[in-house]
Amino acid sequence: MQALIVLDVQKGLMKRKQFERQQNNITALMKDFKNRQQVIIATQHLLPGSGSIFDPESEDSQLAEGIEKNSDLVVVKSSPNAFSSPELSEYLVKHQVDQVFVVGFNAEYCCLFTSIAASDRGYKVTYIEDASGTVNDEDTYEMKGLDIVDFVGSVLDWSDVVEVLYMEEYIEQYQ
Repeated sequence: MQALIVLDVQKGLMKRKQFERQQNNITALMKDFKNRQQVIIATQHLLPGSGSIFDPESEDSQLAEGIEKNSDLVVVKSSPNAFSSPELSEYLVKHQVDQVFVVGFNAEYCCLFTSIAASDRGYKVTYIEDASGTVNDEDTYEMKGLDIVDFVGSVLDWSDVVEVLYMEEYIEQYQ
């Protein structure tokens, strides 16, 4: 069984940049997983009392339209690693998942940490690079010319334990 893990597609993050391509790819993946009767898990990053976009009191902390409705499970987390919530592992075991596909936000935190954690737990991991994004940029890290999402994809690919694909490659291999 396969699972799609959709990380933190929350309203506040979606307002920060133009993420139409990533959102369209995530929607297409969710539709494909639903059609193939595979598992879809969304995460929602919440930090109570933070006053940030992740504060549950903020409308910005809510999942973007269609994410919750089309997910089999929503896991609330406060760490970049989605596996910090025992609920995720329990659900994957219960549904006999052996491969996870990781997409969402922010690439350099939640996607990276969750991909590595999934691999460490013995799952076959596939990261879909163009179904992931970040609100950060080269100025955030003071590294001119840095394409953060591409860098994360390269690091995971070079690890030789995480499969990194673009949506086009996913379609060729899995549909």
